Amino acid sequence: MKQSGLLMVIVMILSLTQGCLKKTDACKNKTPQEEETTILAYASANGINAVKHSSGLYYEITDPGTGNTPSPSSLIKVTYTGKLLDGQVFDQLSTPPAQGWPLYSLIQGWQIGIPLIKEGGSIKLIIPSSLAYGCEGSSPIPGNTILYFEVNLVQVQ
Repeated sequence: MKQSGLLMVIVMILSLTQGCLKKTDACKNKTPQEEETTILAYASANGINAVKHSSGLYYEITDPGTGNTPSPSSLIKVTYTGKLLDGQVFDQLSTPPAQGWPLYSLIQGWQIGIPLIKEGGSIKLIIPSSLAYGCEGSSPIPGNTILYFEVNLVQVQ
């Protein structure tokens, strides 16, 4: 009798907790190829003479710079504006941070795009969502969102 009572309690707990557990569907990143039409339309509509990188990133170097070229382990100081393709600015930095950031710690689109210029240079980046925040997003950026950045590489250490 004790065993069946304990078994009944366990079954009740399990059935109650099963209703509380959500089944989460794994999100699916869009591929750069799936977003290419949107990226090209954005570039055309905004007068960006974009070049395609093998990763699917599109970029336009507006000033190649003359200083050091960053490596993944470089500490970089930048100014930038980040926008969604509807023009909404989601992030902006007009004064470079005192500390800077290791390039390897930034989104993949920056890790690919920033080394295309040297210190003192500037670049426009149209970053497929899979090279940014993927299907998960990062507040206030929704999942599977293409990002546009204008970046000035102020210093490379």
